[in-house]
Amino acid sequence: MNDDSYKNWYANSDKMLGETIGDFIKHRRTEQRLTQSEPANKANISRSTLSLLERGESVTLSTLIQLLRVLNLLHIMDVFSINKTISPIALAKAERARRQRVRSKANDQCKKDSEW
Repeated sequence: MNDDSYKNWYANSDKMLGETIGDFIKHRRTEQRLTQSEPANKANISRSTLSLLERGESVTLSTLIQLLRVLNLLHIMDVFSINKTISPIALAKAERARRQRVRSKANDQCKKDSEW
């Protein structure tokens, strides 16, 4: 990982993090050559709310999600997905507990029918 791509997010204030999100939204909006009014109208929010977000001011989470949807950026939600992993010990126990052999039903019937 190079130094330019790595940022210590913990060292930033909430205000600075909000400004980073706002810059991201503004960059993506202008990249798509959209005015503030166009995505705001599609997201059912006011233009001033979008302006607040782009300046790093506090907005609701649902507002951010609506804008991500309108700007076709919901793929960034992938970082929030949870990938469940199984520990090697649990995997070994599951393998051991799995059936190793299956008897045929014909053999079971022969044993039952036999009078030995």
